[in-house]
Amino acid sequence: MKQRIAIDAMGGDHGVAVMLAGAALARHRHESFEFLLVGDEVQIEKALDNHPGLRSASQILHSDKQISGDVRPSQAVRQSRGTSIGMAIDAVKAGEASAAVSGGNTGALMAIAKLALRTMPGIDRPALAALLPTLRDHDVIMLDLGANTECDARNLVQFAVMGAAYSRILYDFDAPKVRLLNIGTEDMKGTEDLRDAAQQLKEAAGLPMAFEGFTEADKISSGDIDVIVTDGFSGNIALKAVEGAARFVTDLLKRSFASSLRSKFGFLISRPATELLRHHLDPNNHNGAVFLGLNGVVVKSHGSADAKGVANAVEVAARLVKHDVTQRIVDDLGNFDTGADAPAQKRAV
Repeated sequence: MKQRIAIDAMGGDHGVAVMLAGAALARHRHESFEFLLVGDEVQIEKALDNHPGLRSASQILHSDKQISGDVRPSQAVRQSRGTSIGMAIDAVKAGEASAAVSGGNTGALMAIAKLALRTMPGIDRPALAALLPTLRDHDVIMLDLGANTECDARNLVQFAVMGAAYSRILYDFDAPKVRLLNIGTEDMKGTEDLRDAAQQLKEAAGLPMAFEGFTEADKISSGDIDVIVTDGFSGNIALKAVEGAARFVTDLLKRSFASSLRSKFGFLISRPATELLRHHLDPNNHNGAVFLGLNGVVVKSHGSADAKGVANAVEVAARLVKHDVTQRIVDDLGNFDTGADAPAQKRAV
């Protein structure tokens, strides 16, 4: 089955060349992928000279307008007409593409996508979900990471349903382990909305997840949790802290190994281990944040992503389309609302 992905070719820190190199890599891995390349036609045509395989699977949609990284979301919505971000999302709305991928302004992408695609039935607010590395073989899904700075209990419950559906698609878990991010694991800890959301999830029937209560931020990377749910304010802070810690570790190792001749020799001996660490912490290997809760699939690629990172974001979008994440969430919410009998709490390993 062919999947056509709209690529905002002008998004990302490195521009057209890297966005198209990523699309080409994704196409090389998946011959069924097709692309709608949105952006400046001259630049896209020039970049396609390096990717003949991508050219044969692509259509160009010209746009000479971009939304810069410093534009506020409200302003971006007013300016969206004819921009590469706006046209890529409009292609999803019109059914001309099955998903959109952009490395551009996150706030602008969220605002334009929400206005064009609207939130799906049963969801009050969309959430930004991303993959974070863990000590286990699979990443942890965390949401919301900045789309909603303030959330009530109802929002958090909906985020949990969406995150669990995403986890089931990504890792084929029958009942992903879900926890709410809090300042402690005891039932009395946290805000009233957190405690209320936890109570609702504990009592919920018909949800294909294993809700396990609260978790603290130091357990984000443990690998013992599949989905971590929080509001966008706390989630964005936690995300930046995790990214900063990863950079701190890698930079400290580089500095330590360069400090003396003996350290450089030690680096040669330990290089296989340090390469494994570098690979594990490389954000390109976890690239592709998803706006869950919209009537359409929109994936945010990290602005600094390289070709491998862009390809991973494209693959995330294609997988969500293939497994119809929107319908899964609708079905899960329907089962929750009707109070159907809960499925067996089995988790794939």
